[in-house]
Amino acid sequence: MKILVVSPHPDDETLGAGGTLIKMKKEGHRIYWLNVTDMRVEYGWDEKLVAHRQEQIRAVRDFYGFDGFYNLSLAPAGLSGMDEGELIGALRRVFGEIMPEWIIIPGQYDAHSDHHAVYNCCMACAKTFRAPYIRRVTTMEIISETDYGFQKEKFEPNLFVDITNEMEDKLRAMKLYDTEIESVPFPRSLENIRALAAVRGASAVSRYAEAFCIVKQIEA
Repeated sequence: MKILVVSPHPDDETLGAGGTLIKMKKEGHRIYWLNVTDMRVEYGWDEKLVAHRQEQIRAVRDFYGFDGFYNLSLAPAGLSGMDEGELIGALRRVFGEIMPEWIIIPGQYDAHSDHHAVYNCCMACAKTFRAPYIRRVTTMEIISETDYGFQKEKFEPNLFVDITNEMEDKLRAMKLYDTEIESVPFPRSLENIRALAAVRGASAVSRYAEAFCIVKQIEA
């Protein structure tokens, strides 16, 4: 099976689906990463910080052993203001090249506007009559985004993946994003990432788990 994770920003893929990606790779599936936004000097970021971010991305790519990596390098926090057709076109080209059976995407109600935009455009690309190869679409739970974004709508997972054997590797992957993690009580702390996995594991009768919402699943 080909599995594609779509991250609005680097680290979303690890926070939301890191353990699952590691597990799927171990089981012989092919995993792909499509990142949508990135730091660039032309977007106003410091040159040293941009260089460090590229080092982080390279290290994360190597750590997971992705079978393919795509970076659209769009401006962070700017997706809601760009032409939706342009983003859909860019995503569709990658989808068409990989032809994944399972896509893992951010939630529609996450706090960050980039997450909304990526969700909406991914769903436009995942229409069955245009992409019949996509058999499963799930949203992932991204700590500090999914839990902050819900008001009337809430995250109600219906798919749990046991990552007990992958938990330590997920944390190692997150450590590669040294500029994105801080100490408790900061949400993206190693302790809190582990705690969320423990809570989801309790729902799945496992030590640790990642949770997803199935948006669409087609069984042959």
